[in-house]
Amino acid sequence: MIETPPLVDQYCHGVLRTELGLGTFEAQLSRSGRPPAAGTTFFDTQTGFAVRRWCPPLLGLEPHCPPAHYLARRRELGVLETGRRLLRGAGIATYLVDTGLSADLTGPRELADAAAAEAHEIVRLETLAEQVADTSGTAGAFLANLSEALHAAAATAVAFTCGTGAGHGIALAFAPEPPGPGEVRGAAGRWLERRAKGGCVRDPVLLRHLLWSAVARGLPLQLHAGAGDPCERIDRTDPTLLTDFVRATAGLGTDLVLLHGYPYHRHAAHLAAAFPHVYADLGPALAHTGARAAEVLAELLELAPFGKLLFSSGGRHLPELHVVGAQVFREALGRVLGGWVGDGAWSLRDAQRVAAMIAAGNARRVYRLADAVPA
Repeated sequence: MIETPPLVDQYCHGVLRTELGLGTFEAQLSRSGRPPAAGTTFFDTQTGFAVRRWCPPLLGLEPHCPPAHYLARRRELGVLETGRRLLRGAGIATYLVDTGLSADLTGPRELADAAAAEAHEIVRLETLAEQVADTSGTAGAFLANLSEALHAAAATAVAFTCGTGAGHGIALAFAPEPPGPGEVRGAAGRWLERRAKGGCVRDPVLLRHLLWSAVARGLPLQLHAGAGDPCERIDRTDPTLLTDFVRATAGLGTDLVLLHGYPYHRHAAHLAAAFPHVYADLGPALAHTGARAAEVLAELLELAPFGKLLFSSGGRHLPELHVVGAQVFREALGRVLGGWVGDGAWSLRDAQRVAAMIAAGNARRVYRLADAVPA
């Protein structure tokens, strides 16, 4: 049996504060943000089956109980008690929380209280820029205020993250040098005009400015890679497009963490192996492959040094997704490392040491959690 310490969830979101009906709950089981096709259900996915396996016992039900029974129990307990039981049953000691989504979600402190855990904030660059833009009248004021806001955020957050929502201009956002002052001012002026109509940051020059400004602050920078996510307004990118940016930031003192790399997880693992400042997130690559998570994890362990892999649940909206992320990770890690121990390829002592690194130790080192003040 491979045991892990209490986990550090190095990337997640808060949970919804509202009661959910069957349709609303079910929609959260897919990352598409859309309802299932007529005559189908998202409970018939790897995520849906994992929820039915791991979550009912935490609410006093049998594993694999019918969805209707599970949701009836959820309503009986209420959203607060349900969240408390699920989050405390996940075995996660520390949450790093991306606060950049616009939904009515619990913040880091509220999530920490519900889970009886610690929580720290991850600041999303695009959201920070949008907040600054709403209080800045001119391009010059916006850029000055943005610099101050980034400085203030770096004093309290444990990381920055960027959803790279640049669409077809995404490769330009990851150019291997920062944009010039004239480029930035022009892009800021054009975006502020569009912002009056509610536009989010999608300009590749502004995104490039945000990325390089974050690199200058020295906090770890999380980059979303893999399949896109309409729920999070993210147009993720194939990690192969990040290579020039990764190479250009080597030696500058900022670690890069490649989030949600699936189905490009092998290339993310390759970049983590090739560059000292790059790390790969396990995250939903495991949670959303469910019963096949061990195979995906083994592919990551083939390529990345074990000190460069980080657990995350990627959970958002539903506390069930935090539970599933944690439990699927533990089971997959136990199956892979336990198999190697059983084959005689690894000693049990080494397997336990590597399990502890991936579960918590690597994240505590990368995010300097020993020095961080909880939210």
